[in-house]
Amino acid sequence: MKTSLGMRAGLLSLLIFVAIVAIWHVATLPTAASGPAVDPEYAKLVGAAAATGSKSAMPTPADIGATIWKHLADPFYVRGSNDKGIGIQLAYSLGRVLLGFGLAALVAIPLGFLIGMSPLVYRALDPFIQILKPVSPLAWMPLALYTIKDSAISSIFVIFICSVWPMLINTAFGVGSVRREWLNVARTLEVGPFRTAFKVILPAAAPTIMTGMRISVGIAWLVIVAAEMLVGGTGIGYFVWNEWNNLSIANIVTAILLIGLVGLLLDQGLAYLARLVTYPE
Repeated sequence: MKTSLGMRAGLLSLLIFVAIVAIWHVATLPTAASGPAVDPEYAKLVGAAAATGSKSAMPTPADIGATIWKHLADPFYVRGSNDKGIGIQLAYSLGRVLLGFGLAALVAIPLGFLIGMSPLVYRALDPFIQILKPVSPLAWMPLALYTIKDSAISSIFVIFICSVWPMLINTAFGVGSVRREWLNVARTLEVGPFRTAFKVILPAAAPTIMTGMRISVGIAWLVIVAAEMLVGGTGIGYFVWNEWNNLSIANIVTAILLIGLVGLLLDQGLAYLARLVTYPE
């Protein structure tokens, strides 16, 4: 039954994909010219073919396929500071996300452990967490640029800020939700606090911690695109903004698809790790 459901879901996904491509193709078919097709200022941007209606200003599915193939054929080329392969741009973005995410994990998980185990620490830190948590990560960017004076490190700092809260809150919740019976058994057996933390609390809280990490990496991947648009230089966010300035819609759509694909891989990687630490009760 499970296999059948998976096959049917896959078939339905394929049909939806075909329908989207078909609608997209029809929507970008050329139209008969009938006088001035678009505003003259817009025509200067989109080109003469789009202005006369003989070619859509939006790329067709075939255009996107050709653009994706072109990028995948040579993803790591370097032809100048503003002309680098999409593989290099994704690698820069991934490196910043993983570094900021890793630093956030080093801070958030131990601190969340402490908050979850100590009601006193929880009450003391809760006002700070509640005030700082809703602040948009990008609001920290000017302060980071002013103090750090390095755009790349500022991007990593923004990723750190946006990643730390979900991991901190989920870790504290997971640790605080460990069953009292398990802790009482450890206490009865005179297990030391350090061993209780690693042998009882950590395995019990691990699925919740992994959920927080999964949420964090998704937010981090969202934020890095906007952060790189602001700071420029390299990265997939800068690539999208640069292609907008070049009015290359096909490159923008290609980048959007690759951003989604990389985000999916990051999420599925952490989902796999979460399954490894989840056990049936």
